[in-house]
Amino acid sequence: MLALDLRQLEGSAAGSRRLAAAIALGGLTYGAVMGAYGGVLGQGALQMLFSAVKVPMLLLVTFAITLPSFFVLNTLLGLRSDFGQVLRALLITQAVLAVVLASFAPYTALWYASSGDYDAAQLFNLAMFAAASLVAQAVLRRLYRPLIARSPKHRLLLGAWLGVYAFVAVQMAWVLRPFIGAPGVPTRFFREDAWSNAYIVVARLLWRTISGQ
Repeated sequence: MLALDLRQLEGSAAGSRRLAAAIALGGLTYGAVMGAYGGVLGQGALQMLFSAVKVPMLLLVTFAITLPSFFVLNTLLGLRSDFGQVLRALLITQAVLAVVLASFAPYTALWYASSGDYDAAQLFNLAMFAAASLVAQAVLRRLYRPLIARSPKHRLLLGAWLGVYAFVAVQMAWVLRPFIGAPGVPTRFFREDAWSNAYIVVARLLWRTISGQ
């Protein structure tokens, strides 16, 4: 559906447009299937539409939030002249992530057809995102090899990008939920407590578990 030749995409305006299309269409495809847990009619169709919009939003907004600080770090470490190549590598990685997610959409649809367990559906989608992220990271590491060969500082910055991107992505996914749509809960774009903090919620859950409260 969305073939990506990495050599052809690097450093061209046409390649940038194809990357943007891959991110948008790949995210939309997986998001629509992800939101189909409650069916494809009525409120289910609305959830599919919402989720189709949210997955590209998750990828692009996370990228947009993380990029400025990463540019500053590259500049402070004297690597600003390499940032054009860095940016292309990051964009290609985003596109790969979206395309791999789209390729996993049939598995998600099959899972929904064979299981009605909402918790299991959440875990399955989490596994799909984790698998797609691992593939994208492998591509990013490959694209970073010539940069690291030029300056070992790029290895440090690669680790910084992956860590900060993951941190922001978790919070963005929390804000944008629901992606699947819980049974019996009215369909809406955001949850009522959308702007809470994912890490504070997790910390409270852990504290209640440890303390037995």
